[in-house]
Amino acid sequence: MGLGGISSNDGLPETSLDFMTEKLLKLKEPFLQSFNPSAKSRKDRINRVIQLIEENSDALHTAISKDFGSRHEQMSQLTDTLATVSHAKHVLKKIDQWMKPEKRKARFPLNLLGSSAYVQHQPYGVIGIIAPWNFPISLSLGPLVEVFAAGNNAMIKLSEFVPETSKLVEELVNKYFSEEELVVINGGVETSSNFTSLSFDHLLYTGSTAVAKKVCAAVANNLVPVTLELGGKSPVVIGDKVDMKKSVQQIMTGKTVNAGQICIAPDYTFIPTAKVDEFIDNARDFVQTSFPTLKNNPDYTSIIHLNHYERLNALVDDARSKGAQIVELNPANEDFSQQEYHKIPPTLILNPTEDMVVMQEEIFGPIMPVKTYENFNDVVSYINLKPKALALYYFGNSKEEINRIINDTSSGQAVFNEWGFQYAYDDLPFGGVGPSGSGAYHGKEGFKNFSHNRAVVKAQKLLNLWSMVGAPYTEKTDKAAKRF
Repeated sequence: MGLGGISSNDGLPETSLDFMTEKLLKLKEPFLQSFNPSAKSRKDRINRVIQLIEENSDALHTAISKDFGSRHEQMSQLTDTLATVSHAKHVLKKIDQWMKPEKRKARFPLNLLGSSAYVQHQPYGVIGIIAPWNFPISLSLGPLVEVFAAGNNAMIKLSEFVPETSKLVEELVNKYFSEEELVVINGGVETSSNFTSLSFDHLLYTGSTAVAKKVCAAVANNLVPVTLELGGKSPVVIGDKVDMKKSVQQIMTGKTVNAGQICIAPDYTFIPTAKVDEFIDNARDFVQTSFPTLKNNPDYTSIIHLNHYERLNALVDDARSKGAQIVELNPANEDFSQQEYHKIPPTLILNPTEDMVVMQEEIFGPIMPVKTYENFNDVVSYINLKPKALALYYFGNSKEEINRIINDTSSGQAVFNEWGFQYAYDDLPFGGVGPSGSGAYHGKEGFKNFSHNRAVVKAQKLLNLWSMVGAPYTEKTDKAAKRF
């Protein structure tokens, strides 16, 4: 899920491998007795997640704002705490239904002999969760809800980039949960590395594709199955038939909410050549209306850390040096060279070339490359030649173009005339494909993702079918096998 996987020790002490191993063994103990926790116990845990958030939401919002330097508490409320509570309440309503075994048909002749078959959704055991910094509550306690719904215990590694939030969450988890249910681990790079070496029963990693490769290499030693929530370069395609003003409002919202530090943020935009000026004008109007000032405006989020801030500025400098036209959307013409926070104004990079770094890396910030096109077929070809993205956005009203996007491209999600709210659909799986991730959570698919879907076969009475088709092999067994 984007650059949430960047690591830098920012004041959190490392946690030893021995300590984590000890805690993991404690979490595994209940599964030595039973792999079928009751619906009641699962609901109780989810209710305590809700209670933890609701009773401490102000403190959580304050901690997140302090970690970012400048992030409005209402945004954290909408994207972190309320979003997680809302999703948890949805899952509570579904647990009884999801836990029911799924009947499967037995084929002839087994169906004539009283045999039955079904899929039992069984907990894996202990799920490891590596959470990023950009939405530290919704991307740690959010997936935890479905981990608990599936009957698992969990160990969470929180991000060292948000130390105040991470320390608070650890403190609260210790208050609301026992160490036989849930453990929070804090620490820096060494802790993260050791965390991935633990023998979890399943691991969820949310972060960058580059770090995901290291995670997969580490978990391979224990053959731990993984769910990867990554990111990549999510394209936006603006069609010829489009309401430009409304479309730009959606697109630029995706680049300015959390300063574009979102895995599903639009990464670059394709637009018909004749509509570029209209796009720029509407983008400028959007920023002017939403953020008349930027530098000291609490509504506009700062970049999380100095090295990420410098990386984003380097992308713009690289594009400028290679001939790109840079359009800075800075309504009050503020000077960002001296500032209290790490803020970058929304910036358009017009007609970037493929040798520019901004077109080679996930941006994860308020920078928008804008590419032009004459032929929609060229857009589809370009997208298909690139690594599959977490999200693909289309804005327009052409049924033909919409069908091309649906049928002729691949991405984790396809979203039309909207940005971001695909994450809010509780019954839709959320995940990527290929370089943008594997596996998904949200909805029943999330419950099944964190479950071992166990095949169960029951015979009503002892039958020796092998006596009909087994050795010694004769004409009689040949006829029986063909009948079966």
